[in-house]
Amino acid sequence: MNAIVKIQGQQFSVESGKEIYVHRLPGNVGDAVDFSDVLLTDNNGKIAVGTPTIKNAKVSAKILAHVQDDKVPVFKKKRRKGYQKWNNHRQDFTKIKIESIA
Repeated sequence: MNAIVKIQGQQFSVESGKEIYVHRLPGNVGDAVDFSDVLLTDNNGKIAVGTPTIKNAKVSAKILAHVQDDKVPVFKKKRRKGYQKWNNHRQDFTKIKIESIA
């Protein structure tokens, strides 16, 4: 069974047992989280589309880890002014495993 679910403002295509990275979720490692914004489900060819979400549909997941993405360099410069600014940024992510789609 597949589903398209909205998590933290982004849409993800999920299936049971799949591990995905989402923006940092509140909670500790090992906690269970539920997502009720299910936009579409596909159950062996039987497709249900929500308007905008499917009522009584839920995706359950488990938090596996809180991680950071690779460094992204941020460089700002204004020509002929002697202004240069160098920064780095690392985005926080949460690794979750989809337990079930109901």
